[in-house]
Amino acid sequence: MILYRYLDSFIQYLISERGASPHTVEAYNRDILVFIKFVEESSFDFPERKHVEAYMGHLREGGKQARSIVRAMSALRSFFNFLLMDGKIKVSPLEDVEVPRFKAPIPDVLSETEILKLIRMPDGGKTSLRDSTILELLYATGLRASELIKLNKSDINLEGGFVIAMGKRSKERVVPLGTYSRDAIKLYLETQKPVGPYLFPNKRGGTLTRQALWKIIRKYSTQLERGHVSPHTIRHTFATHLLEGGADLRSVQILLGHEDISTTQIYTHVDSKRLKEVHKKYHPRG
Repeated sequence: MILYRYLDSFIQYLISERGASPHTVEAYNRDILVFIKFVEESSFDFPERKHVEAYMGHLREGGKQARSIVRAMSALRSFFNFLLMDGKIKVSPLEDVEVPRFKAPIPDVLSETEILKLIRMPDGGKTSLRDSTILELLYATGLRASELIKLNKSDINLEGGFVIAMGKRSKERVVPLGTYSRDAIKLYLETQKPVGPYLFPNKRGGTLTRQALWKIIRKYSTQLERGHVSPHTIRHTFATHLLEGGADLRSVQILLGHEDISTTQIYTHVDSKRLKEVHKKYHPRG
């Protein structure tokens, strides 16, 4: 089937022109191949709108959740838009197809009282200063777990008040440090004097593993008498507290290192809540 040849061209386009990550390329290739095989088994020469709708029904009957169906349709839409752009087809079979809407769950966050209590919990042990600095830095910057464990001491600029984080696809971004996080890092460096290039090295001087970081957080979070707390929970808390304090979504997107603002829009529930409060407080008929 000609769609296989088109798929090869599309994958090359994703890699060379779009700079898509290996994970994205693999996911798109997998989802599109499943669709092509469905078309072949149904004896269709080339898919039309009714075939796409039949495919969505096939996915539902197979027990696929809305999130998986939306992802599969997104891959197909990108594929057929590429074929339109390349002049291979004149009409996309996904044109006017209604795709089910997937609403991302609202992320779990800590209250200001809970996050401050968590940061202050390390006390008295050999690693307490390191641990409290890690917690302070995660909350101050919203770094991903993978970004924090890879931090070099040279990535920290205490005088300038910022940290350079290496995000996904090796993209650097500058994230400001607050007074508390700067003071915590300064005290940690002066007192602990970590050996080697890493800010938070393991016992052998290498990087901490993600599992080690999760264990550090779990060690203290169990004392909060709440559900599971992960590095991502603290990242969500960072973003939510910024928005509650009046930050705009675009600024939070940049600080989190999201390429697409749609990823950051899981936090719009905070914006909506704040807007309702502003409306109620200031509108004459609020």
